Amino acid sequence: MNSPAAVIFDLDGCLVDSEPLSLEVLATEMHRLGIDGITVNDIRDRFLGVSIQDICRHVSERLGQACPDDFIDRVETRLLREYQTRLQQIENAEMLLDRLSNAGMKTALATGSSLRRMAATLEISGLAAHFPGTAYSAEQVANGKPAPDLFLLAAEGIATDPKDCVVIEDSPHGVKGAISAGMRAIGFVGGTHLHDIRSHQTQLLKSAGASEIFECLLDVGDAILHKPA
Repeated sequence: MNSPAAVIFDLDGCLVDSEPLSLEVLATEMHRLGIDGITVNDIRDRFLGVSIQDICRHVSERLGQACPDDFIDRVETRLLREYQTRLQQIENAEMLLDRLSNAGMKTALATGSSLRRMAATLEISGLAAHFPGTAYSAEQVANGKPAPDLFLLAAEGIATDPKDCVVIEDSPHGVKGAISAGMRAIGFVGGTHLHDIRSHQTQLLKSAGASEIFECLLDVGDAILHKPA
């Protein structure tokens, strides 16, 4: 298989190890609303790769009434506060991005996060310079993952045919969205939020259509460029 012309990354759980923080904050805010009996692992298993808007719809169902107007803002404000001191890059994230750039490969970002959260995450993590005008949020499309909209927007933004793009994703929703967009999908299971379910998540990503699954970003680079670092 030829090397792709471009690589489109999911952000949370693929380039930054943010998912454990997100899960903690979502659990705290759901408990505050009286949604008891839901654990961090429950939230991970149900909502990994799902947009905050879809999570809000679930909150509405659990409450039997509209999701509070300030729910999304409270989640993001608390989360960004945690990011200031706790957010870390996934190991070798910057090395992989540099390697792809040096190989002349285009890169873009396609995240289910809001524009506000995406911008803050990139800035705090130190990855913003790698995506100058090529970072895209689910907030910019009508339908988030697993719809193809976000990936097609990213491909258009970097002027690349979808069939020449490969997507790096940690969730089945993301993998399905990439494939629906006509792209190849590589699964990534190196985030710490998957520490106890890596084998299970690998099977879910395979079932969703991922062509390969990796736990290390250096191996992702080898697979894309067809040569070891």
